[in-house]
Amino acid sequence: MTTMSLPIISTCSAEGCSYNHDHDCHAAAITVLNHGSAACGTFVEGDHTAGVEEAGHVGACHRADCTHNSALECTADHIDVGAMDDVADCLTYAPA
Repeated sequence: MTTMSLPIISTCSAEGCSYNHDHDCHAAAITVLNHGSAACGTFVEGDHTAGVEEAGHVGACHRADCTHNSALECTADHIDVGAMDDVADCLTYAPA
């Protein structure tokens, strides 16, 4: 079995997410959903602080039509998350 490094989330501009601390995602691993503009399925609206100390990563990507997707895993070096169609989308999503 080959292990791969999970892509880091370099910035997150999704306002109101409990995992967003000063424009850095601190979810251990997010899931990018297969709807809208590659919505962040880990977005949690709230005032409480959540997550881990280190920067977040992409755990799974359901957008099989993305150029960075291989077997539902993200192969980009890093991604950016922010508002597009939804309050939190993968801004690195690029149709294949």
